[in-house]
Amino acid sequence: MENIKSKVVLGLLLGVLVIVGLALAADLPKVVGAMEGFEWNWLPLILGLTSFNYLLRFFKWHYYLRQVDVRNIGWGDSLRVFLGGFATTVTPGKIGEAIKSLWLKNLTGAGIARTLPVVAAERLSDALACALLASVGVLAYPPYWPAFLAILAVMFGGIVVIQIRPLSLWLLGIAERLPLVSRFAHSLHEFYASSFELLRLKNLAVAVGLGTISWAGEGAAFFLVLKGLGVAPTATLLFQAVFILAFSVIVGGASTLPGGLGAAEVSLAGMLALVVGLPRETAATAALLIRFFTLWFGVALGFIVLALYQKQLFASRRLEIGQSLDG
Repeated sequence: MENIKSKVVLGLLLGVLVIVGLALAADLPKVVGAMEGFEWNWLPLILGLTSFNYLLRFFKWHYYLRQVDVRNIGWGDSLRVFLGGFATTVTPGKIGEAIKSLWLKNLTGAGIARTLPVVAAERLSDALACALLASVGVLAYPPYWPAFLAILAVMFGGIVVIQIRPLSLWLLGIAERLPLVSRFAHSLHEFYASSFELLRLKNLAVAVGLGTISWAGEGAAFFLVLKGLGVAPTATLLFQAVFILAFSVIVGGASTLPGGLGAAEVSLAGMLALVVGLPRETAATAALLIRFFTLWFGVALGFIVLALYQKQLFASRRLEIGQSLDG
């Protein structure tokens, strides 16, 4: 827990720097004034839409656990693991979310190698869902084509390699001959078996379908943020809000920065100025507010869960790395 805290603290410090830096770049007094003028009566609905996103993503998480044969966990414990992982969202590349596999091992006995692909597939399906939401918007804005296509190529390339079993087994065979990797040969095969199952067409379709609906909800929350800042609420703005939010999620994830900090905020503010034509102070304020109501709301939920269920999640199992992976 202390190790996680130290990494999260670094992410929180970076978050403060991003908030201050973006506010200063957009003219701090004007940003403060825009926040003061925000219609805060929209906050419950905005957080409700964010929670809707979390709820559907939790259903996807629990569905994925069933696909890798982790069935001895109730909905309550599964939800605690899912929400607790939000506290580690601001670790570099969200690598801290891998701790969810350790919590699952403590609660169910399932090996980390079996459940770690669930964490990775969950993030990948989110990215694909956001890509689907952003695709129509990208077609309307050619400057975003190169980055969008490059990210898609990497994601689909990884899926194709995993689904071509002979190729994947050949690559695993090469990896097993490496000195530092050979001791984890069994774990690598278990990791691959779970990854193959999770990324089969049916499971991927279910996950991306749920993700598309959930992230559309968060896009609607972004629309309400813009409305709360006085931007005229039109159908075009709703379309633009969903597109910009989805694209910024992809950019933030591809950056591997803690929680996408910096990359997502700059992408949000920049696209609001370019696509919607908002003044820079309004664009920056909207970017900061939606991040408060999504990323930081989630991080706060994660810390609440850890505070309440820390002893349950961090069961006292002193295992060596090899044992943890194979157990």
